[in-house]
Amino acid sequence: MPTIGVNRDLLFERLGRTYTEEEFDELMFDYGLELDEVTSEKAMLEKEQGVTAQGASEAIIYRIEIPANRYDLLCLEGLVRALLVFKEKQKAPRYKAIPPADGNSQQLIIQEATAQVRPHAVCAVLRGVNFTQAMYQSFIDLQDKLHQNLCRKRSLVAIGTHDLDTIQGPFIYNAKPPADIKFKPLNQTKEYTAVELMQLYKSDSHLKHFLHIIEDKPVYPIIYDQNGVVLSMPPIINGEHSKITLNTKNIFIECTATDLHKAKMVLDSLVTMFSEYCQTPFTVESGEVITPDGTKLTYPALPYREEIVDVAWINKSVGISESPESIAKLLTRMCLSSEVVEESKVKVEIPPTRYDIIHACDIMEDVAIGYGYNNIQMTIPKTNTIADQFGLNKVADLLRQDIAAAGFTEVLSFSLCSRDDVAGKLNKDIDSSGAVHIANPKTLEFQIARTTLLPGILKTVASNKKMPLPMKLFEISDIMLQDKDKDVGARNERHFCAVYYNKNPGFEIIHGLLDRFMQLLEVPYSKEGSGYFIRAADDPTFFPGRCAEVVVKAQVVGKLGVLHPDVITKFELNNPCAALEINLEALL
Repeated sequence: MPTIGVNRDLLFERLGRTYTEEEFDELMFDYGLELDEVTSEKAMLEKEQGVTAQGASEAIIYRIEIPANRYDLLCLEGLVRALLVFKEKQKAPRYKAIPPADGNSQQLIIQEATAQVRPHAVCAVLRGVNFTQAMYQSFIDLQDKLHQNLCRKRSLVAIGTHDLDTIQGPFIYNAKPPADIKFKPLNQTKEYTAVELMQLYKSDSHLKHFLHIIEDKPVYPIIYDQNGVVLSMPPIINGEHSKITLNTKNIFIECTATDLHKAKMVLDSLVTMFSEYCQTPFTVESGEVITPDGTKLTYPALPYREEIVDVAWINKSVGISESPESIAKLLTRMCLSSEVVEESKVKVEIPPTRYDIIHACDIMEDVAIGYGYNNIQMTIPKTNTIADQFGLNKVADLLRQDIAAAGFTEVLSFSLCSRDDVAGKLNKDIDSSGAVHIANPKTLEFQIARTTLLPGILKTVASNKKMPLPMKLFEISDIMLQDKDKDVGARNERHFCAVYYNKNPGFEIIHGLLDRFMQLLEVPYSKEGSGYFIRAADDPTFFPGRCAEVVVKAQVVGKLGVLHPDVITKFELNNPCAALEINLEALL
């Protein structure tokens, strides 16, 4: 979870009272947060660098752990506002997006070329802002926190903030070849081309982590005003010309993105937190975005929506017995303005700061926080049951012990693998594997959920080829297969897989392990009734004539045999290998 650092004295000043450390820790707990550490800038630098930090501030800093989905608490302004409403010292503000006084909105025109790199953009304006040093630093820190969390390190959204009085709209959001982009970046004294900037920032400890987002693209995104002044090259750096200072009064905010919904969330979060410093508090001047097809869109939307919740369900879920009026009051303390609309219903208004509220369960959680977890009466459960281990897990645990006693070593491999692992490397077709595919895999190594345990064990052998032979490995874990009859479209199966790797194939070793496995499960060898037997089979993963199916009750539950030389080569092995894999659930 993200952690924010706030100046203790400034925090207490904004809260209107002073707390002892114990009192503030209790307040944080009551609101569902945690006071993680009490430190100072000097102490943090000394801890990080291991040397005395000369000239660093010794002002007390409270480091507070914030839930990852509470973007409205990532800065001092949002935290103070939430706590004051929670303590009923002020009402939750009403956020408004208003048109410009002169009726001419600041326009951001998106060019078609941006579709190749970052196709979406939103914008807004904060008017009449009066910054102090603390406010300015909080403004910068919030952008950094949003970049690290909601923006996924700028890969989804990149924020740009500019001094509106130094630039002139309409603004153009375009994408150009790197060599055609040239401007003076933030905190630099001369102009650089985009190619030179990418080289310059490869040694920058902060910005080098974002270069990979666009460096391989044929064009780089760029925003400039009607005079050709560059505002920013998202998601890397802003321009020096429109840099925000303590003297800035009007702020133009632009967010470029690969995900439009996330861009809206980021813009709403940023403007609602700092609109309290505007000339008219909690109002934001709308910006107009013109898409490549000519559509005109107005941002920010600052949407309020309503949900109806059942009081009886909330009381039952939390374990309390409160009236609808009391529930409405508790939710109002959590910045969710509420009122009773029926005898047992409460209407909840969800503000644009609370994107974490997506279900009635989230509202119920806020009721529990407002009521106080320590105030919920502890009761003895009305049901009395004796717990027992899940049968499949119990059998699997017992089997692990006995398979290990047979001389095999257990491994634990990844549940995700590449498409090639379960298809090409095993001489099979991916379309017939029934694999569950990941829609947006981060790496080539994790593209699908495994359909067999064999590739994981073979990769383990490949990574341990220096170990003495023979290598006898096994794994008992779940695989995943598509299943249209399941509500989630897939099902898990518990499999047992073993591999014998040596200078000779060792089919007899794996066959003996199968017999021991069946003996442990009390399945007799028989071609009739409830027994098991093996019969010859063809499988492209195994050597022709060296593969057999395991049959139990006329049902094929697994296969064993000597792996095909092509499979051994594709997994970068250099000795023959025998393998066994069985569907454990089919035997229980």
